[in-house]
Amino acid sequence: MKPNEQSYSKSKRLKNQIWSVVSNPYNIIVLVAIILLTYLIVFPLVDMLSTTFKLSQRDLRAVGGTAADVGKFTLFYWQRLLASELSMSLLIKPLLNSLLIGFGVSVCAIMLGSVLAWLMVRSDLPFKPFFSLAVIIPYMIPSWVKSQAWLSMFKTPRVGGAPGFVASMMTSMGVTNEVIETVLSPIAYGPIAIILVLSLHYYAYTYLLVSAALNSVNSELEEMGEIQGASKSLILRKITLPLVLPAMLSAVILTFSKAIGTFGVINYLGSPVSFRTLSSELYSNSKSQNTQTAFAMAILMICIASLSVFINQKLIGTRKSYATVGGKGGRSTPIGLGVWRPFITALLFVFFIIGIIMPVVILIIESCMLKEGTYSLANFTLYYWIGEGDPNIMEGVPGIFKNSNFKLSLINSLKLTFINGIFGTIFGQMLGYICAKGRGKFHGKLVEQLVFIPYLIPSVAFGGIFLSMFSKPQTIFGVQLIPALYGTFALLTLTSVVKHLPFASRAGTSNMLQISGELEEAASIEGAGFFKRFISIVLPLSKGGFISGFMLIFVSIMKELDLIILLMTPSTSTLPYLAFQYQNQNCPQASNCVAIVMFSIVFLVYALANIFGDADLAKSMAG
Repeated sequence: MKPNEQSYSKSKRLKNQIWSVVSNPYNIIVLVAIILLTYLIVFPLVDMLSTTFKLSQRDLRAVGGTAADVGKFTLFYWQRLLASELSMSLLIKPLLNSLLIGFGVSVCAIMLGSVLAWLMVRSDLPFKPFFSLAVIIPYMIPSWVKSQAWLSMFKTPRVGGAPGFVASMMTSMGVTNEVIETVLSPIAYGPIAIILVLSLHYYAYTYLLVSAALNSVNSELEEMGEIQGASKSLILRKITLPLVLPAMLSAVILTFSKAIGTFGVINYLGSPVSFRTLSSELYSNSKSQNTQTAFAMAILMICIASLSVFINQKLIGTRKSYATVGGKGGRSTPIGLGVWRPFITALLFVFFIIGIIMPVVILIIESCMLKEGTYSLANFTLYYWIGEGDPNIMEGVPGIFKNSNFKLSLINSLKLTFINGIFGTIFGQMLGYICAKGRGKFHGKLVEQLVFIPYLIPSVAFGGIFLSMFSKPQTIFGVQLIPALYGTFALLTLTSVVKHLPFASRAGTSNMLQISGELEEAASIEGAGFFKRFISIVLPLSKGGFISGFMLIFVSIMKELDLIILLMTPSTSTLPYLAFQYQNQNCPQASNCVAIVMFSIVFLVYALANIFGDADLAKSMAG
């Protein structure tokens, strides 16, 4: 073959290869996914980082600049945050408080969740069907709702404006206000209250992960240690604990990342005593239009979360590996609790009464009290539920069922959850398909890493990023692609969908991995194209995962407060935000009413998941 012919042949083969890649629908979907994820996740991060180095007009006087200096490069905001007289109040104290909350919640939640997981999986605890369901229900109650119940129980007149249930009982027994304040104030407000409330919320992470790990471990390993004469405590420390350590470390990261980024609980239980964390400082600076300072704080929070994930991966990667699942059938033999069995059972019932029943009962009672702190039958009313409007109560605002703001918030919440459930699940299944089919390949790893980024960004910061980016029109090469979205329902939807992509895509990946690639290969051999294979094979087989993903997103967004709090306008208000407003307006009864309605919707969806789905679906929704 002549050189010209060889060159033509190589060129033709190269063109055919390029055309084969470009014309493959799967490759097109991967390319579109990477472009969209880069635009919706990477670009906002870059924009946020660059904003911290741009001088704003409001700070011209502080740096002695002129109008021409607006938007120019500056280190002013980082210097003010890291090395100025304001650093202590702006960063160091809030950072230390955030770390205190993160570590405190992690320790308490890990201990509580691990003990519950061991009791459910490894012991002969009675009433396991009831306990296995009850143990994850507290997570369904939003943490800020638990904060409302906590205040209703323990608040004091001096800080809360009215006594809570415990303070009222102490007063009726003749205890002085000074003693009440001394005893209850540290419990009602501040770090102790925040850690306890968040621990009762996030222990579900540990329970789900550790119980799954224990279920995969053959109990023969522990029985062999017992045969060798090892005590139960030694078996627990030397055999069981090392086997479930990776799951516990993962739970630590999940809990720590969520705890340091939470805002709602800090606002309810910390703000009354000026206990501030990075998330509350970020919110305050964002509301005060100190965008650059708020974004600098957000970057620091992202760095902390990323560092915690990195440490977790290193710890898991360097630890010894143990093969616990082999070819032989495994079995699980319950360990007897002996004489402690009745005591532990009673203790668990008390725990669930306090963690599940009491918060809901307190919220219901408080919602029917005309005046706070007065626990007499004459003080009970349904005004905050169905009142027509009295100028002497709640400034004449009618009860929630007669209130147009509540109806608007209810419609917005349902609309937001349904729209996000549909779009989030579709995108999650598509991304899961890419991650599953591209497992071990560069594009699969790239998509998986891009999707994981939103998890590292605290919800308040994530909402602030999208607010800053999409409050102005988005243009490329002078062409406007997206108009300004501030104050629109579209911004809420976009922010919620992208923030929940890590969970939606993880559910999609798990779903797609269960579908054998041989089915698509057989259809391909028969001449079926990509879209026909996807519609006829993949989608029908992933129907169960689609429903699971939809309900997971539905429940998560229905109780969401931190993510959307910076994006809210009167026309886009949701139930969590309406409850937040009522609480800040010193009307906890109306706030409790809204919280009860919202929790009822979440519980109803959860119950439907149990009826029409299975236990795994219900657990995935809770976790």
